[in-house]
This record gives sequence, structure tokens and C-alpha cells, in this order.
Amino acid sequence: MPPHPDIVLPRLIAHRGLSAHAPENTLAAVRASFEAGFHWVELDVQLLGDGTPVIWHDPTLKRCSDGHGQIARLGLAEARKLDVGAWFGDAFRGERMATLDEMLELLSSLGMGVNLELKIGRNRSATELADVVIPRLLASLPPEQMILSSFDLSALAHARTLADASRLPIGVLTESVPQEWQPRCEALKAFSLHTDWTRLNATRAREIKDAGYRLLCYTPNDPAAFVRHWTWGVDSAITDDPSRFAGIAPPPEPPGR
Repeated sequence: MPPHPDIVLPRLIAHRGLSAHAPENTLAAVRASFEAGFHWVELDVQLLGDGTPVIWHDPTLKRCSDGHGQIARLGLAEARKLDVGAWFGDAFRGERMATLDEMLELLSSLGMGVNLELKIGRNRSATELADVVIPRLLASLPPEQMILSSFDLSALAHARTLADASRLPIGVLTESVPQEWQPRCEALKAFSLHTDWTRLNATRAREIKDAGYRLLCYTPNDPAAFVRHWTWGVDSAITDDPSRFAGIAPPPEPPGR
């Protein structure tokens, strides 16, 4: 295994911020996570049509804002006009779409860790997104407070050319873990593998852990149903509501295990 930062992964990572209690992928959701005592978050980043990196999941605006249309056709000035909080509740009315720079500034000021997922829209460039995001990420947070992940292997491969494993921990995102998971991880000098918790089995989980990789699962929200996954060696659960797992999740593993 290549040298990786000594990341102390928490058992619980707040999915898109504390998204059960605040509008996902917003500054408010990250603040809520911090205030609730959960100091790692998973967030999504993609580019607006003018090339500005923003924290946003969907290719469209409809689900999480008062706007409509494609994110790829939006400029920053237009994005600033959207209300991205009122859909969740009146308490968040007036929340604005966060740029990557704003989010990284907040994470840095709070000393939080982030699993940042590169979201590659249809007909968008994976390398362009990596080129925009990686320098900002490396300049804002220490390696011990970040994991960069994506379903897009070309994005991760390009990211790896921009920084080695000691500077940029990479997480390989999958739905179900493929047979060729290990060559993929080795080629990227990956730190971790992230998979759908409902598609993981004990045998594959132990293979991943025995090979020295960290194993993260998304998005369990039923602590009782997830209990056995801890016994398989899963390091972290990326969940909408970490507070539901309080007192159930085991303590974190020490780094280097």
C-alpha cells in the first residue's frame, strides 16, 4: 500500500451535511452537522455552466431549489438568486447555493473533515472538474481531513495525476463492489472503497479490509439493520441522520489499521 495520511475516520459521516435536519449540501447543513457533534461530512461538487464549482448533487435545480432547468446552463449570478432552503422548511428560507470556495472556507474554520464527491454531469468534462476542484481542496484542508471520491474512474485517475497518495486520499465509489475492485483501487493508489450498504456482503467486506483499504458504506439510515456491517469491518457509515446511530456504532478504529 502507498503511504496515506493518518486519517482518523469517524464511524459516522453526515451525508450531504446533516441532511435529515437541514437542506442537503448547504452551508446550513454543514453547520448543523458540526453543532450536532458530527465533524465529517459527505458533499457533492460539480460545475455551473460558467465553470464555477458549487456544492450540489442533482443535474437539475427542481428538487432542492425554487428554480428549474439544468445546473450546467446556470451562471453564478443566476445561481445566487435561487432559494435552496425553503423547500426543506421555513427556517431555511433564503439559503443560497454554496460555492466550493465558500464551503471549504467553512470546513477549514470549523476544523471539519470532508468526503468530497466529484459529480460529472452528462456531456461534462471529468478532467475539467478535477482540475478546478483539486487545487482548491489541497490549498484549503490538510490531507488528514479529506477524501476525494467519484463513480467516474477517469475523474479519479486524472485527480491522481495532480497529487500523490500522501497528499490526496482517493475513495473509489461503487454501487455494488465489482469483481475487479482491487485492480481499480491499486491503479488509483486508493485510500478507501465506498459502496451501497445494501449490496455489500461479509466476504467482500473482509477482502477489502484484508487488503488494507478503508471501507465506507452509503446511505444506511436504519441502525438496527446496519449492526452486522460493523462486524464485517466497515469503517464508516455515511448517513442522513448520524444521531440515530448514537450509542450503537462502535468507537473509531485507530489510523493505520
